[in-house]
Parts: sequence; structure tokens; C-alpha cells
Amino acid sequence: MVGINEVSVHFSGEPLFDDISFIINPRDRIGLVGKNGSGKTTLLRIIAGEFEPESGNVSRPNYLTTGLLPQEMVLTGKGSVMEETLTAYDEAIALEKKISLMEQQIASRHDFHAPAYLKLVAAHHEAVERFHLIGGHTRQADAEKVLTGLGFEQEELDRDLKTFSGGWQMRVELAKILLRKPDLLLLDEPTNHLDIESIQWMESFLEDYPGAVVLVSHDRAFLDRITTRTIEIALGEIHDYRMSFSEYVVQREAELEQQQAAFSNQQRQIAQIERFIERFRYKNTKARQVQSRLKLLEKIDRVQVDEIDRSAIHFQFPPAPHSGKVVVEARAVSKSFGSKLVLKDLDFQVIQGDFIAFVGKNGMGKTTLVKIITGELPCEGELKLGHQVSLSYFAQNQAEMLDGDKTVFETIDEVAVGDIRPRIRNILGSFLFSGDSIDKKVKVLSGGEKSRLALARLLLTPANLLVLDEPTNHLDMASKDILKNALLQYKGTLILVSHDRDFLQGLTQKVFEFRQHRIRQHLGDIYDFLEARKLQDLHELNRKKQAQTAGQSSPVSENKELYIKKKQQSREIRKIENQIEKCEEEIAAYEKRLGEIRQMLADPAAFAGELNDTFVFEEFGKVQAQLDDAMHRWETLHALLEDNGG
Repeated sequence: MVGINEVSVHFSGEPLFDDISFIINPRDRIGLVGKNGSGKTTLLRIIAGEFEPESGNVSRPNYLTTGLLPQEMVLTGKGSVMEETLTAYDEAIALEKKISLMEQQIASRHDFHAPAYLKLVAAHHEAVERFHLIGGHTRQADAEKVLTGLGFEQEELDRDLKTFSGGWQMRVELAKILLRKPDLLLLDEPTNHLDIESIQWMESFLEDYPGAVVLVSHDRAFLDRITTRTIEIALGEIHDYRMSFSEYVVQREAELEQQQAAFSNQQRQIAQIERFIERFRYKNTKARQVQSRLKLLEKIDRVQVDEIDRSAIHFQFPPAPHSGKVVVEARAVSKSFGSKLVLKDLDFQVIQGDFIAFVGKNGMGKTTLVKIITGELPCEGELKLGHQVSLSYFAQNQAEMLDGDKTVFETIDEVAVGDIRPRIRNILGSFLFSGDSIDKKVKVLSGGEKSRLALARLLLTPANLLVLDEPTNHLDMASKDILKNALLQYKGTLILVSHDRDFLQGLTQKVFEFRQHRIRQHLGDIYDFLEARKLQDLHELNRKKQAQTAGQSSPVSENKELYIKKKQQSREIRKIENQIEKCEEEIAAYEKRLGEIRQMLADPAAFAGELNDTFVFEEFGKVQAQLDDAMHRWETLHALLEDNGG
């Protein structure tokens, strides 16, 4: 469908792409991945025809329609949310006017057999068919469906678009592109402005999308759900595999290991041949053998090992100072902006060592509560930090809050104190700022570079409470993995706002769900929460359906519905109880195995034949992790059982 043919682009003399070629097929689902600055956005713009490569070309059929959602754009929408969204149907609107005009002309004519009349009728028929084909007759309903899927409430569709934040306006731009249904959909970080529920809706939408999709994303879970093909850009080259991203990572590592092994074997073979040649070069009796080996050396097809960019940030958070047991305590906390109620009567505690994820739709108050905790916003009620709590805060727009006129070095130097100051260059080097790059102005940095610089500032002051609001926006996958690993080793308390399920998985042990001005606490990580949420949504849907038919039901049908409801609830309770029983069996088995390993470690002499220190310690860590996971699931299932009246 689209051919990228030997495309090259250079920046500052360095190749961004060097003679890359690939084909996009009609139903492809391609994940375009690579480090920040590798050229993913540039390649999308080249495919869309917005940027011309220095050499090579992109071949497209004339009929092809393309829709590009950039990471950032100038937002110029007018009118209400629905009015702006319906501008996606510009062809349908023009056709509707044309059809109306032709119908007036047809109604006013009586020369039913004249060629001009028959031509007009034929044109009208063709226009009506085209109008229906592009969805003109269902555009209002389709627009409403997409907007609600992307998180808009029904009552918000008639609100002035300019009253929404830039993130919500970007959702309208995304809705317009989806509604146009182009043959080729190009999406650059489409999840940046979406919450988890909207991302899940987007996944379902793209799975059934009739055209081809090429998307840039650092959200591993999103990529794995959508894509069946992965193209990685690295050091000016591309690596193209027909598999999801996670499968590609495994396959690529295996290939690199094989390449390295083959290269090492060949180097040993070459070294042996060269030693023979050097040893017998000047002996007449060995001349024939030397010549034979020289020819063999020339014929060897040298194994090449792909060059891999291994540069990555590396850091760990400073040790957390001691704090009191209760880190944050809230009583009857409420917050309104004018007449708009955001939070109402929140009561909760954050205990030392808690790792908590704040989740929920955008606009439900996650960032508002974060700002109340950090002291940026006042509130009604009482919220206080515990004894000796020291707080570090990464705001959602932290990167944009940096002073663009300062250099990278000055940005760190202005907040560094004491014995940190001599280590500024080392800290910046850990975040991939070295050499001349530390003298760059902040305003010329990419989004990823700004995020790395903002993270570097977090290291300057030891804290026992980290509050991070969307810290992974603009970070590539390698940087996100390193940040996650650093957080897993952090010994303080963490409050984290994020919509990245892969980043959250296994990181937090509590979820605070923001909904209808309140919060609800769930035990477990993000996938435990999503599973429980799915069941709750199902129960809520059943209740709504019953409420809709309640006014029309007879006492007999009401009793029947009640019986069915109780039967469903009993079935659900039995299912959860069975899962709890299975979980308890797993816990008992893990505890038994840990006891056996402890016995081995306590009396090594008795197990000398089977004791291997490395294996035993690895086994102990593995079983302990499995036990912890089983305990989390057990707690979550019990909470779910209580919710179902069990």
C-alpha cells in the first residue's frame, strides 16, 4: 500500500536514517519504536508527506487517505466539543448541502424524460450513496460514541471546547482523525493524554479498525495489545519483525546472542589461520599450505554483529530518611473550583512504606489531590503530613516548568547544595548529559531530554515521600524500565499518578480509584484493580438494565429478576470462594517450600549433596516473590468477596 524506498535523513552530519526501506500493507498494525531522538516522529511525518527526506521517496497510491496525530499541535478548535468533532465530516457536510440543492431542483422540474433531468437524478443517487458510504447519516451517533469512549461525559459534549485543558482538546483532535477513518492511521504517542479506561477503549477500537495503523508509543501494554509487527529505529537503521513488541525484544536479544557467538567462533578460526600463516610464511616446505590458507582467509564471509545503542540513564534514589508511621492523613478533605466540585469528604491514611497508584478518568481529581498533599492547593477539611516527612514532587508538567533560558548545568546547579555540588557533572552524566550537552539551553531540548533533566533534580534532596505525577510521559522504554527499577529499590513511601499499566504492574500494592468526587481503595497492583473493576462494571450494567425495565415489570417478573440476580450473585460468590481456596493452597505450598529452604540454609552439612548456594538463594527469592504475589491476590479476592456480600 505504502512503500518507503531507501529513505535517508541527516541531522548535524549524523544519519537519522540511512537508506531505510519497508512496505506498509493494508491491514498492518505496526509499532514504531526506538529511543528518544531516534527519528520516530520524523519518519511518521515523512510517511504522511509533511517532511521530505534528503534522498529516497515514499510511494503512495492516489486514492490513499492518511490521518496523522502529532504529539503536539496548535489547537484552534471552535464551538462546542460536538461541533468541533463533527468538522471531521467535512465531505459529508458538503454532500448534504449538495443533495439538498439537487432535491430542490428535482422537485421543481417536470421534464422527467429529458437527458438533463436523468443526469441530475443519477448525480443525486451517486451523492446519496457516497453520503451513506462515508457515514454521513450516522455521524452524530458515531461522534458521540467515539467521544464518550475517549472519556467525555454526555453533558460535556455541548460545552465550549476552549473551556477544556489542552489534553482534552487533543482528545477531540484524536476523535476527528478516528471518525475520518483514513486508509492509513499514523499516531504519535496517542496515549499521552488518555486515562486507563480511555486507553482500553482505544485498544478495542484499533483492533477492529479497517485500515492500516502505524503508531509510536512507549506504552508496552498498549503496543502488545494492538501491534502484530514491530519496526525499531536504532543508529540510523531499522529492524523489522512480524510480531508484537515484547516478542520482538526476546527474539532480538536471542539473535544478538547468536551473532556474538558466531562472531567469537569465527574470530578464533581466523586467529588460528593467521598464526599458521605467520609461523610458516618464510618456509619453502610450507608455501603451498600458506597460500591455501591465505585464499581461505580471503573467502571467509565475515560475521557482522549489529551495532546496538546501549546508552541509558542509570541512577538510584538517595536513601530515604526515617519518618513517622502515618505519612499522610486526610479527614473530610473537599475541594471545589468555583461551582465545580472535584473532591468531597475524603478520609484516608498513607502509611510508611506504602506504594500507592492514583488512577481514574482525567478530571476526577488525581492531580488536584496531589497538589493538596504537596501544599500547592488549599482545601476544606484537614490534610497533614506525618512526623519528619520530607517530600519530593514531580509535577505532571515538570519538564515545561523548567526555565528555558538556563543551561542544563545551571538548572541543576541552582538547586544543588553542600557536598552535592561537586557531583553535578556525574549526576548529569547518569542522565545522558555530558560534554557539550550540559551547556545546551533547556528550551532546545526534546521532550524526553527535559523529562530526564527534571528527574535528575529529584535526586538532589533525600526524601521519604515521593509524589510523582505522570513521570513517564516522554520517556523511552529503557528509561522507564530504569526508573521503575530505581523505585522498586526505594525504601520510602510513594504516591504515583500514571496511566501506564506496564509501568505500574508490580510497582504499587494499593490503588486509589478516583470516581464521582471520592476515592476508593483497592489492594493489589493495577491488574488486580482492573480485573476487580471489570466485575464491578458488569454488576453495574446489570443493575442499570434492571432499573430501566423496573417500571414495566409485573410483580412476577420482578421476583424472577430478583431470583436471577441472587443466583448470579451466588455464582459469583462461589467463584471467588473457589479462587480464595486455591490461593490458600498456593500460599501453604509456598510457605512449606520456604521452610524447607530455611532448613537447608540452617544446616548445610545435612544437605551437602544437594546444596548449591547460588541456586538455593535464587530459589528462596523466587518462592518469596511468589508467596508475596499470592498474598496480594488473597487480600484482593477477600475485598471482592465483601463487595459481593459474601
